[in-house]
Amino acid sequence: MAYPDTQLFIDGAWRDAAGGRTLAVQNPATGQEIGRVAHADRADLDLALASAERGFEVWRDFTPARRSTIMRKAAALLRERASDIAGVMTLEQGKPLAEAKGETMAAADIIEWFAEEGFRVYGRLVPHRSDLSVRQMVIKDPVGPVAAFTPWNFPINQVVRKIGAGLAAGCSMIVKAPEETPASPAALIRAFQDAGLPEGVLNLVYGDPAEISEYLIASPVIRKITFTGSTPVGKLLASLAGKHMKRVSMELGGHAPVIVCEDADVDLAVRSAGRAKFRNAGQVCISPTRFLVHNSVKEQFAQAMAELAKGISVGDGLDAETQMGPLANDRRLTAMAEFQQDAVARGARLLAGGERIGEVGNFWQPTVLADVPLDARLFNDEPFGPVAGIHGFDKLEEAIAEANRLSFGLAGYAFTRSLANADLLTRRVEVGMLWVNTPAASSAELPFGGIKDSGYGTEGGPEALDNYLNTRAVVVANV
Repeated sequence: MAYPDTQLFIDGAWRDAAGGRTLAVQNPATGQEIGRVAHADRADLDLALASAERGFEVWRDFTPARRSTIMRKAAALLRERASDIAGVMTLEQGKPLAEAKGETMAAADIIEWFAEEGFRVYGRLVPHRSDLSVRQMVIKDPVGPVAAFTPWNFPINQVVRKIGAGLAAGCSMIVKAPEETPASPAALIRAFQDAGLPEGVLNLVYGDPAEISEYLIASPVIRKITFTGSTPVGKLLASLAGKHMKRVSMELGGHAPVIVCEDADVDLAVRSAGRAKFRNAGQVCISPTRFLVHNSVKEQFAQAMAELAKGISVGDGLDAETQMGPLANDRRLTAMAEFQQDAVARGARLLAGGERIGEVGNFWQPTVLADVPLDARLFNDEPFGPVAGIHGFDKLEEAIAEANRLSFGLAGYAFTRSLANADLLTRRVEVGMLWVNTPAASSAELPFGGIKDSGYGTEGGPEALDNYLNTRAVVVANV
């Protein structure tokens, strides 16, 4: 399978960087260079800013129906090309082909949903207190050109959530996509181009993340910032945006607790949360991480988790038998070893995995650790990899307190047969998304985002469009 080199997309055209610079793209399954991606400099960013400014003036005046037609056509093209795009994604990111194709197909669903939701951006009329001839209106219109920054773990999904909402609201966008996985987001942008999106409405750049973010955020052209990534970087970008009074939405890091109650269906908990733990090699912001299990079922759960981990087939994502691919880079291998060694040194028991696989590629065994103390790094820092830690509790209130102890508040999971427990968990667990007795099943129509240090704003549901809209009051009196 051939891997394409990736150019910048500015003002409706694919082009090399003005300075001719490129960066290497590596296959994480082999460690080999498979292609190059253009590295933007400030001249390219200036072109992209001018392009987005022109594109906004055009796109803002498209009716929701015209926007919807183009977006739905882009979704159809994405579905037609899903198999080819999945192969490219697996080469650059490592995830199994089935996961890559699923991500691409889900992106088409997201585009279609936002294409229709754009019809439901409504204002309202407010009766005047003393003169009914005075028309008081609340109007919602697009905020303006948007700068979007996205990570490598879901190269299409993280981009399409921003594009879908932004385009439906009438905004133009500059997407700064990840250099590690450039070709699959480029394929997403190409679908919009081929669907007839006007020039300048979408622009795509790659390069030095710090340089690009600082330059775009400071530009008076950009009216909103949206970022998905780590909490430290998100805080930095939010502070930069604050200096320029830019609208911001942030989907940041997580450290998802999984609370398994005394009355839980243990097999369901293992199947649901266990498989979710090792999806995309654990490189998922909503990945289950801290398994808080009632002591009466802790050993049963731990042994079942270990068996599940041992049965996962790890290898090149292009192999049809592979269930878990490689980590993104060798730094993640080092991190997994450090998390494990720290936990074991503090008294944790290693039940499964715990070692690198082979010498070629970034493969790590699915790992399960039992009796992990609360002061271990694994229970305090986001591992972002295939390492699960288990800790026991006696009272549900103890588990909820532990779930809320960290500053993260993105996602959480719980398993119980008790409606009373489910109610308490719903009210008390401080996360933006909570799944009870079910694996994560995010969809376009539901909010997707966190609270506390996991960010603010959402990338799903009708609420996502609010991030891209100005709400204005207009009062018209007859004279």
